[in-house]
Amino acid sequence: MTQSKSDFGFILRLLLGIAAGVAIGSVAGLNTMQVVGSIKHICGQLIFYAVPLVIIGFVAPSITKLGQNASKMLTAAIVIAYTSSIGAAFFAMVTGYTILPHLTVPTEVAGLQALPELVFKFNIPPLMPVMTALVTALILGIATLITQAKTMESLLDEFERIMMLVVQKLVLPILPIFIATTFAELTFEGSITRQAPVFLVVILLALAGHLVWLTVLYAIAAIISRRSPWQVVRHYGPAYLTAVGTMSSAATLPVSLSCIRKSTMVRRDIADFAVPLGATIHLCGSVLTETLFVMLISLLLYGALPSLGTMVLFILLLGIFAVGAPGVPGGTVMASLGIVTTVLGFDAAGVALLLAIFALQDSFGTACNVTGDGAIALMLDGIFNPEAKNLQTGV
Repeated sequence: MTQSKSDFGFILRLLLGIAAGVAIGSVAGLNTMQVVGSIKHICGQLIFYAVPLVIIGFVAPSITKLGQNASKMLTAAIVIAYTSSIGAAFFAMVTGYTILPHLTVPTEVAGLQALPELVFKFNIPPLMPVMTALVTALILGIATLITQAKTMESLLDEFERIMMLVVQKLVLPILPIFIATTFAELTFEGSITRQAPVFLVVILLALAGHLVWLTVLYAIAAIISRRSPWQVVRHYGPAYLTAVGTMSSAATLPVSLSCIRKSTMVRRDIADFAVPLGATIHLCGSVLTETLFVMLISLLLYGALPSLGTMVLFILLLGIFAVGAPGVPGGTVMASLGIVTTVLGFDAAGVALLLAIFALQDSFGTACNVTGDGAIALMLDGIFNPEAKNLQTGV
């Protein structure tokens, strides 16, 4: 199945959004950035308000369609996500021990230009946090399945259709605007033009690591499912670019669902279960990058790489925190600050530097997370749908 013209049109809008954002941020003054920041704020409020509802609308109905495989599939998904995250982290650790001692990187990052106050601010708090929405969806779906509540099952199906309309008519149209305003702010404050060169080598190393780990994930998925992983990953272009622009697995979720549904290799109900779940618990790209960066900062600020035992403990705990981290910009590193300070012994300067350089690549780490969710969906389909029956024909 080839990508439709609408796919290319959406990708084009995302690319134009990035280009427009960089152009605006390069020439805009304070007054213009006040307006840009306000537009970004409103778009972000709408997107993040919808995300918990999207999770409930897709995960809960998918569980009722999965039948008795639901609890087994949930366990399998969590195990796969945790294994993927710590596997990526151990890969980064080996890379760090091998390469970082031979690099010379400046230790100071240029100051950023402060963003102006918003000219207009309109808060739309989500009805619940992302993790609460996920747990709610799991409880609703499993309870409906166990009690065979046909009325609730029909209501969940109706809610799924409602949320698909919200995604198509609200979320997807405003995403390019949100991306454009995000890149305008990054360019204006200097994150792109000033900070990026400082750790360019390590960021490129992290990006290469993302590619390697995605290759590993999809290779494993191909072995488990005995199907072509290309027929999944080929549809993930819009999701990858959206993740680059939003820096959020949660905000990218509507696009990710749209992408996975285009593949004939993953059954619809499994895709609707695995992708929203993965957006919350599978953060392999972010974990890989954070592992590499904490090693770099330890070398730069404290004169030595962490010991092997310290890194192993940090990675095992980081995998747990990644499963529970919110799928929002910087969610992984924010959730793990406790072990960064206690296990690695970072002080305020180390934490600040970690947050700064993590932000430089956060979009690409998120894109790796999102794209990796497709591999998890393919693995689950191979485990729970081994005969490949009743696969969707694509939309």
